[in-house]
Amino acid sequence: MTTNDPRIDAYIETSTDFARPILRHLRKRVQSACPDAEETLKWSAPAFLYKGKLLCQMASFKQHVAFGFWQGAQVVGDAQGEAMGQFGRITKVADLPPARQFDGYVRRAMALVDAGVKVPRTRDAKPKPTLDTPDDLARALDASPAARRHFDGFTPGKRREYIEWIVEARQAATRERRLAQAVEWIAEGKPRHWKYQNC
Repeated sequence: MTTNDPRIDAYIETSTDFARPILRHLRKRVQSACPDAEETLKWSAPAFLYKGKLLCQMASFKQHVAFGFWQGAQVVGDAQGEAMGQFGRITKVADLPPARQFDGYVRRAMALVDAGVKVPRTRDAKPKPTLDTPDDLARALDASPAARRHFDGFTPGKRREYIEWIVEARQAATRERRLAQAVEWIAEGKPRHWKYQNC
């Protein structure tokens, strides 16, 4: 039997008046169809785990509620509305599928977890075109053999991050600062966003 997470109780109670009955209904339906669900918060919104895997999630906004299955396309099919989740902008309980149908979706999501099915990764249909190295960056790299060696060894994506950072500078002084910083980091073999790695 699912144990109510007090954080979700608080989330529901602090939601807008129209949203509270919808959130309570969704919670009850998930708990009914999946008694082993574990409640938690993910991305600051109520979520339900099954066997440690994200099953579904709900969220309250100013004028609507959203609900979605983690493997939504495999559970319900393509999204049916402009809001996140599979049921569009939910403004009343009647906007949701009937209980029997909804429970079937929950059980289908559970079956996917049981089978070990993973969310398919989507990739851009077209790879991004390569960017030419700007002349000022090329000169700065040539002046630092270590920077040139590392830059040439970077993946196209890592090179692109530095190039975009430099060419997006709006002022000449900003561009100069970025060039100097880039060459310093590149000479150390650091990618553009090295500070955020292993965070």
